[in-house]
Amino acid sequence: MKHAVEEVNLKNGAKGLLIDVPGASVMATRIQFRAGMMYAKNKEIYELPHVVEHLAFGANAKYRDEQAFEAEFTKNGAYHNAWTSDVSVCYETECADFEWDRIMELQKVSIAEPRFNEEELKSEKANVRSELTGYMNDYYRLLWPRVQQAVGEDILDLSERLKTISNIELKDIREHHRRTHTAANMMFIIAGRIKGRKHKIVHELEAWPLKEGEKFEIPLADLHSSEAVSIRRKDASNITFGFSLVTPRHLSTGEVFAMNCLNHILNGTMNSRIFGVARKRGLVYGMGSAIASNAHSTYWDFEGEVNEENAEELFSLIQMEMMKALNGDVSDKDFEAAKLYALGRFQMGAQTVGQIADYYAENYFVNGEVDKYDNMPNIIKGIDKNKMIELSREFAGSGIKGFATVSSVEKAVISNLETKLNF
Repeated sequence: MKHAVEEVNLKNGAKGLLIDVPGASVMATRIQFRAGMMYAKNKEIYELPHVVEHLAFGANAKYRDEQAFEAEFTKNGAYHNAWTSDVSVCYETECADFEWDRIMELQKVSIAEPRFNEEELKSEKANVRSELTGYMNDYYRLLWPRVQQAVGEDILDLSERLKTISNIELKDIREHHRRTHTAANMMFIIAGRIKGRKHKIVHELEAWPLKEGEKFEIPLADLHSSEAVSIRRKDASNITFGFSLVTPRHLSTGEVFAMNCLNHILNGTMNSRIFGVARKRGLVYGMGSAIASNAHSTYWDFEGEVNEENAEELFSLIQMEMMKALNGDVSDKDFEAAKLYALGRFQMGAQTVGQIADYYAENYFVNGEVDKYDNMPNIIKGIDKNKMIELSREFAGSGIKGFATVSSVEKAVISNLETKLNF
């Protein structure tokens, strides 16, 4: 969808992007604060930001409880959600264009004027506990925090997070919200029909009753390598694995696209060099790899599930194909095909107003970068194969690697598999 992007800095210290999508019938907003887990006052109440997020749609200055607020918010079909990460608490909405101003007013009272109370706190602590307990049965959610811990990230895993919920009190909720939900710590993206409405949108946002506060920095972790982590589950019928190669810097958009091309060659389709070959041999039903670039580091992540009897052959294949890639054994034909695939997938990725908002949010909320959508095709076309190989070597040579599995097998089996990850 055609659109125009403008960055605005508000008088109260907040900043964000206004994305004008001519003729759009939908308005999408993303309101983000650096208020995630790493900004909890201490580890004893680590899950606090998640509970604050859950309470965001509860009692506030105008509505007595969550049910009353929900009934008003959704009466014309509007949607809202929120999520919490290590860094962020983000509030999302999408609504019909005709009620954008009504929904913005409701966002204001829910985000800036909550009325936290004991009854809703008790309910949401129970809901968060239920949510995390459910995640304990998702092996990928179990292992990835352990990979992060293995490379030196100062986070808690799922079982550790669960233990902190009972420590959270109402005073903690109020303190965290007061400290983190401030104007200077807020970034936003609003996408839809902005033309003719910019002044009103800016005026409304500047009138939100938020303290000025401060813009929180994202802490720098002391990253390192570590031995394999084996999470034993007696009922696990196969080996669920994840491993990361990490470079201690943020990658540019062009560099991310370059690595995505290599991921496509290695694991993107049934014709890929690791997943495709493994699938043809009957070694694995599904596996993949991806790039995640954060403020101070970038993760090259691999994950999959494999039966124990096929694990060594699969990891030998991973090792062989990774070594080929690192040695530059990538044909021009495969590389150009990966670039065309990236271009096609990119052009399919902005078909809705919400997708456009999400595209800009990915980098803007992390580093304040505005990567114009119209520039991306040229960036993709300009990806250099030698640069792609050079980047892959940077990851492999960084000395920062984490590997975790969930299985019923002995640790010695997992340690043996880890030896195949020396590239």
